[in-house]
Amino acid sequence: MIKCLIIDDEPLAIELLESHLKKIESLQLVGTARNAMEAHKLLQQQQVDLLFLDIQMPHLSGIELMRSLSVKPKVIFTTAFREFAIEGFELEAVDYILKPITFERFFRAVDRVLRTHTPNNIEHTIMIKSDGLNRKIKTDDIIFIESQGNDLKIYLNDTTYLTKGTLIDFTDLLSKMGFVRIHRSFLFNPTYVTGYSTSEIILGPYAIPVGRNYKQEFDAFMAHYSKTTL
Repeated sequence: MIKCLIIDDEPLAIELLESHLKKIESLQLVGTARNAMEAHKLLQQQQVDLLFLDIQMPHLSGIELMRSLSVKPKVIFTTAFREFAIEGFELEAVDYILKPITFERFFRAVDRVLRTHTPNNIEHTIMIKSDGLNRKIKTDDIIFIESQGNDLKIYLNDTTYLTKGTLIDFTDLLSKMGFVRIHRSFLFNPTYVTGYSTSEIILGPYAIPVGRNYKQEFDAFMAHYSKTTL
């Protein structure tokens, strides 16, 4: 588990990062701070592996805070300004993200940390909210995900869940685990493929259409799938 601390003087920015963090099971939020002084106190009280650190803050900037630390956690700088990028990377930042921060961009940044902390045999899970409950789902149990407007329908072996979100929220994350997208509305787990044609993929009782703009992705999948099923 990677222990994370968010440091930002904007409440909405903290709220957005908290939302992104909750979608990744391997990240644990241990606190938030509105300025560098609060952050410094929290860093003395507990172990922190990763900082999400705003640069422009009152009294002491994020860059000045990092320079003041004798023991430096990994850091992802979050800012609305490009001009501090060089200074940020001079401090060996994992990444430098410009606001507003999408989940796709957030995940690309934390993936660099996840790859160094996550054992190969870890059981991958995601967290979703469905029917008023926060639910932990094993990614191996997901057959496919279907986009339905502002909702996502997640098909599992024995049930389905409906949750708010867009397919892009999960595409970057699950593609790292082998999931494939060959249609704008569907993301599927190749483990469950039982048949295919040039126009659709069969997943047991389900059929996933091949999108006309996803021919390259479909061809790449079929080339790999054919080799693994010989």
